[in-house]
Amino acid sequence: MLTAALPNPTTRRRIVGLLGLLGAVLALLLAGAGPASAHATLQSTDPAQNSVVATAPQAVTLTFSESVSLSGDSVRVLDPAGKAVDGGNPAHADGKDNTARVGLNSGLANGTYTVAWRAVSEDSHPIGGAFTFSIGAPSDTSVSTTALSGAEADGVVAALYGTGRTVAYGAFALLVGAAAFVLACWPAGAAQRAVQRLLMTGWVALLVSTVAVLMLRGPYERGSGVGQAFDLSLVRATLDERIGTALAARLLLLAASGVFLSLLVGQLGQPAPAARPEEADDARASDDARTAEEAEEAELRQLERRAAERPQHETRLGLGVAGLVLAIALSATWVGADHASVGIQVWLALPLGMLHLIAMALWLGGLAAMAVGLRHGIGAAAAERFSKVAFGSVAVLTATGIYQSWRGLGSWSALTDTEYGRLLLVKTGCVVAMLGVAWISRAWLARLRAAPAEAEAARPVEAPEPVAVAAHSDDPVRQAQLDRQRAARASAGRDRGLTPTRAGLRRSVLIESVAAVAVLVVTTMLTNSPPGRVASEIAAAGTANGATAPAPGVPAPQTVPGQTMELKLPYDTKGRTPNAKGTATVTLNPARTGPNEVHLSLDGADGKPVEVPEVELAFTLPDRDLGPLPVPLTAEGPGRWSGTAQLPLAGNWVVSVQVRSSEIDQTTEIKQLKIG
Repeated sequence: MLTAALPNPTTRRRIVGLLGLLGAVLALLLAGAGPASAHATLQSTDPAQNSVVATAPQAVTLTFSESVSLSGDSVRVLDPAGKAVDGGNPAHADGKDNTARVGLNSGLANGTYTVAWRAVSEDSHPIGGAFTFSIGAPSDTSVSTTALSGAEADGVVAALYGTGRTVAYGAFALLVGAAAFVLACWPAGAAQRAVQRLLMTGWVALLVSTVAVLMLRGPYERGSGVGQAFDLSLVRATLDERIGTALAARLLLLAASGVFLSLLVGQLGQPAPAARPEEADDARASDDARTAEEAEEAELRQLERRAAERPQHETRLGLGVAGLVLAIALSATWVGADHASVGIQVWLALPLGMLHLIAMALWLGGLAAMAVGLRHGIGAAAAERFSKVAFGSVAVLTATGIYQSWRGLGSWSALTDTEYGRLLLVKTGCVVAMLGVAWISRAWLARLRAAPAEAEAARPVEAPEPVAVAAHSDDPVRQAQLDRQRAARASAGRDRGLTPTRAGLRRSVLIESVAAVAVLVVTTMLTNSPPGRVASEIAAAGTANGATAPAPGVPAPQTVPGQTMELKLPYDTKGRTPNAKGTATVTLNPARTGPNEVHLSLDGADGKPVEVPEVELAFTLPDRDLGPLPVPLTAEGPGRWSGTAQLPLAGNWVVSVQVRSSEIDQTTEIKQLKIG
């Protein structure tokens, strides 16, 4: 009697429960993603940058282009002597997530105050900077670079944090890709110890790297040392952020994935039912049957075999659905807290980002499982199935990668003008190299299919038990037996499935895997870089404010603290008036951090002072996103002005002079100046 065999009730309940847990976690991750612009930038401050207020403000408020996360020291205010005058524990102003406000102490004296800020943008990247404002009138300030905290993390922490993220990517690919390879291509591989070790390696590596990233996130955001990784208050603060929620969800998913792996190995790792010796004869009898009764009996036996195989097929289907949901949920812990969660078209970027990660895992993780399978006698049919999976994965990677590149770059120039674009070119080169090696692998696979003796899955060959005999015998028959025994002992423990064709295919797969590691490293660097679209927008905004950096390769003039520095900036407004072309000269004294006396002079082509309707002078520190800081100028005669510039930090400053020679003719000239 034939019955529809199903997985046992306990297995069904575990799979259903696993699917329910994964669905809940996935909904939690996707619910927090919303539209924003990647990598927040400081839009405005109150008091304004470089402003002079009549009375001391009660608080300092910063407004950003997107939501930011704050810590207890995200905003610090220092007086001219470098003493903190803020109340600490900044918060969002009026409940707006894109603001930061910190209260100030009462009774502040006149002088120049420096505000140092540090926050985490919605795409989980730390940002920071500083600016100044004055109460009553500008004054000298002792605040230096060491008293402020920029957006750069500690070198050791940054290296460990980046390594942890890279390992996490690789472990995800190994875990998902190897599990998919077993389910879709090689179910018998679940019984292989080497495959089981591969699955466990991916699971353990992802668990360890996730815990490491969670502990290092606090020091990474705040720029502190690696010793702060064990500060539980920082860990709690990280868990309150979006990336902390994603990491915590990943740990829960790893617990669920442990159950999944136990089911995968427990259900598929069981030895297959032994084939009856007469099955081959039955098949031949079915072909050569001369009576209807013999044909009917052969068909009945074939149906019995299919019924016996049905439980494994249905178990594979259930595990496949659970594994797919698990892979989607795990991928959401990355895309839900990275570039895909902010910027344009978030509704489309999130699912395509998850699809991109899963396709990457199917290809790269499958390569590792394929390399193991080739050493353990995998058949050509299984290799062919993986070849089709890999081809589909590459097609998905190409389509989603093109979209992500367009979304992240925004323009062709960003490919070469931004770090994001250059890294994208490197990643593209690595992927192209992988495709070239994959083409060679397909050639080896064709050879494997063409060799019937090698195409079938290899079976383990047991060496005969050695017999203690003499090393040499005069009897030719006995001597031949001795030689066979020695050969058997020499090959004991050797992998019998690694034929020359399989070895060639395995070598090309290993080379693909090496290129895959390079792809993962570059991918991690990409996620830590601001998208080219954002970098271009910031540069464009700097241009509009006269903060464009000089041409690459032009060194900034080095100042000597305490001495006067003179910069000459030729200008040409393209107008027809006598003052349309000349030279702007900026002198700076004492050319160091803090207040500097500035003199600006405009001389025409004949070297004589010229008057213009309007002239503006500003200083910008692009590396710290500080400025432009305009300098209030006081006229001292025809073509001569003076003022005071507050330069709170050392670095490569950009001096911009905007000259308007008529109602419609205007130009802005810039030059770099190194302070400190």
